[in-house]
Amino acid sequence: MLLSCRILKINLPYNAEELVERTRLMLAKNDYREDVYIRPFAFKASQVIKVTLTGLRDELAIFSVPMGNYVDTAGLAATVSSWQRISDNMIPSRAKVTGAYINPALANDAATADGYDEAIMLSSDGQVSEASSANLFIVRNGVLVTTPITSDILEGITRRAIMQLADDLGLSYEVRQIDRTELYICDEMLLAGTGAQIAAITSVDRRPVGTGKMGSITKQLQEAYDSAVRGKDERYMDWVTPVYQ
Repeated sequence: MLLSCRILKINLPYNAEELVERTRLMLAKNDYREDVYIRPFAFKASQVIKVTLTGLRDELAIFSVPMGNYVDTAGLAATVSSWQRISDNMIPSRAKVTGAYINPALANDAATADGYDEAIMLSSDGQVSEASSANLFIVRNGVLVTTPITSDILEGITRRAIMQLADDLGLSYEVRQIDRTELYICDEMLLAGTGAQIAAITSVDRRPVGTGKMGSITKQLQEAYDSAVRGKDERYMDWVTPVYQ
């Protein structure tokens, strides 16, 4: 979030630790006893018409909503979208920019209208970028593969977590470009994101991915991730913050 703010010239008077503490206090005040989605929102608050980022007042809001699974993590049907992923040179794709969400919203809406659960977006060079609201991984010949940060993706925290989990599980992984046709011949495919968590994609453009069911590597990562983010694995306690102290 702070890196996104830097790109958009938003100056917040808080460091990461202070933002975490404010978030914890908000969650404790609401007395949640369930999964919730947290949305911190930094924005330009001055009442002006001019289209600019400079000389405006910066503000911060943090809100949360109770939420179960954002998607069906056991098996999703995806399609390659006709909507192209925005280039980082147009709107910073590596930043979480609210206005940029119209791009994946169009892709996701078209996908669901055609009976799919998720859209996979290509970058301007025709290579795979990411899903509409999550990073994408495939498995080929036992190797986990994800697209590089130069493929107009969001530099996702969950994406980074999967790489660490893969290391700890002894799984091989690569960061490289993915061709569209690799989506049709890979053995497994999964999404990684705050909302999606780790979710299996079991078909693309009505072609089964592998056996058409969640694969073993996806299952391993899903179980390891769930244990880590719920504070059940001591190796990843630095990933979590207790709300009630």
